[in-house]
Amino acid sequence: MKIVNKGKVILAGAGPGDPDLISVKALKYLQIADVILTDRLVSPVLIENNARKDALVIYVGKQCSKGIHTPQKDINELIVEFALLGKLVLRLKGGDASLFSNVLDELEILAEYAIPYEIVPGISAAFGAAAYTAIPLTAREHSRGVRFLTLYDLKNVAPKLWEDWATTEDTLVFYMSGQKLYTLADFLGKNGIDSDKGIAIIQQATTPFQKTTVFTFEELKNKVLPDFEFVPTIIIVGNVVNLHKKFHWFQESNTIESYFDNHKNTYQNAI
Repeated sequence: MKIVNKGKVILAGAGPGDPDLISVKALKYLQIADVILTDRLVSPVLIENNARKDALVIYVGKQCSKGIHTPQKDINELIVEFALLGKLVLRLKGGDASLFSNVLDELEILAEYAIPYEIVPGISAAFGAAAYTAIPLTAREHSRGVRFLTLYDLKNVAPKLWEDWATTEDTLVFYMSGQKLYTLADFLGKNGIDSDKGIAIIQQATTPFQKTTVFTFEELKNKVLPDFEFVPTIIIVGNVVNLHKKFHWFQESNTIESYFDNHKNTYQNAI
């Protein structure tokens, strides 16, 4: 009977862009991993400066808006392949490991093959964007709650849900919705959102190329929303958005390029 020397898989969040925002625990695994399967929205600098020189780094990125797509099936197969070779595999995800990250697909395959694993949380894009724009997601007299949402599957958003989103006092944070920005603003307006509420569009949050645009819904009657340019783009809606003007601290540049594409040839492509 053949005995398989199983390795271990670490499902870890690398944070939203700034390489200094990775957790100490995830950083330690990055420094010792045999194989690193990295998402597109992981800072290239983070891997260049911390991965072992002999580590196998494989790019398994996704960006549907540009047709960049590594099938989840392929990622699962790579995880299993290297783990069954006895390797320490680091599945490095942008942001957090559990929020909009396809972690369930990977947990299921790990359980199927009885491969040991660990989940290491990371700073999600919402928290990074909120901190680097000084937009607290909850604040007394502004918002008592926050919701993490996506318009990826826009056709399944029921009319009653639009009304709820427009009238709630919770802060709304939309992931993967940059291409739906005009639709989002239009539907919220038609469903009676308070004109004093704000909407913030934050592109490439926490990176040197961060770009933030803020409007109230009253201002949107006479102004034009920015075009969707880069990922990640986080959209924050609510009363808390209006705090940005008073408290913002991060100095943004006018650079118009992708932080995450600067080192696109660093990794080996999995496909």
